[in-house]
Formats: sequence, C-alpha cells, structure tokens
Amino acid sequence: MVVKPTESEEEYFARLEFERRKKVAAERERSLAAEERRRLRELHHMRCPKCGMELLEVEFRSVRIDRCSSCSGVWLDAGELEAVAGRESGGVLKGLADLFGGGAKKL
Repeated sequence: MVVKPTESEEEYFARLEFERRKKVAAERERSLAAEERRRLRELHHMRCPKCGMELLEVEFRSVRIDRCSSCSGVWLDAGELEAVAGRESGGVLKGLADLFGGGAKKL
C-alpha cells in the first residue's frame, strides 16, 4: 500500500527544494559576478576612464598619481587627494594646475 503525502507535506518539501535551488542560483550569481569584476579589472586596469588610453604614474609632491598618456587627464586613487592636500600650502588646485596645465584658467 502506497501512502500519499498530505498537502502540507508536499508544500514543505516544495519549499525545501525551492530554498535549495535559490541557494544554488545565488552562489552561481556570486561566482559570475566575481568573474565579471576580475575580467573588467583586467580590461580597464591603468586605462583612462575618459579616452581609454594608458595611464602613467607620475610623482606629485611625494604622491604617485595617474596621468593619461593621451588626453593628460589626472586621476587620483583613494586617499591621494587628501595626501596631496595635506602637503599643499598654496591650494591643491593651484598646485595641480601649475604642474599639469601651466596655471589656473580665469572664468
């Protein structure tokens, strides 16, 4: 004689199966997200966000900052602006403009 599961038992096992599949899908998504982040980091590492050309590290007041080899854009990593500002007496923007642009532009 075969005993048929009750409706509540079927719901219970269906819920367990759903949770198991949900965990598997979430793990697969995390794995793909990590792989995508790694791929994008390789693709864009030390590339100018504006034009895509190579970024070169230059030293500015004992801080290594990134400068584009094509458009001359200047890009700062986390903490670099504070490091430059801490060493700057005449203003950060004036110092950067003097180094990279030959002086500040007047509006």
